[in-house]
Amino acid sequence: MSEATDPWLIVGLGNPGPEYAANRHNVGFMVADLLAERIGGKFKRAQKAQAQVVEGRIGPPGPANRRVILAKPMSYMNLSGGPVTALRDFYKVPTDHIVAVHDELDIDYGMLRLKLGGGDNGHNGLKSMTKAMGSDYHRIRFGIGRPPGRMQVADFVLKDFSSTERKELGHLVDRAADSVECLLAEGLERAQSAYNS
Repeated sequence: MSEATDPWLIVGLGNPGPEYAANRHNVGFMVADLLAERIGGKFKRAQKAQAQVVEGRIGPPGPANRRVILAKPMSYMNLSGGPVTALRDFYKVPTDHIVAVHDELDIDYGMLRLKLGGGDNGHNGLKSMTKAMGSDYHRIRFGIGRPPGRMQVADFVLKDFSSTERKELGHLVDRAADSVECLLAEGLERAQSAYNS
């Protein structure tokens, strides 16, 4: 069972490299970047894993203040499990203190769903994480909707957000970052009732 003093590992899922930076599949990186900005940290290369990390604290002063490691795996999405497991072991993070922030096809654009455990729903980043360490970690699912017409899923997730979507994207990423903070400070049920849409 996790202790209140155990650190949290917040993993933004995405693909490394500037050509992927604005893709729908990289919304997890966008949320991680915003959280890093909020705690005044800069991502640097992890010593023991193929990832970039920022260490810091999230939450109000007092018992709800949490030690966090923000991480962006620098493997490709479908290999995320290796870097996340290495970080978990290095920082001694219980699996239920890991939060994966990722894009979700089966939810309308901009909607959020928070949950603990469950399947991977065909998401290669989650599939890799679950294979490496089981499914008992938290997920913050950021809705990107389904591809239009006959566009292939792989093409859709590796495209940038549309100009219409980009108008709201900053606000939605902000809200997703808020949901991470709420989850850590107040627990899953409170965060679900505040942010699940």
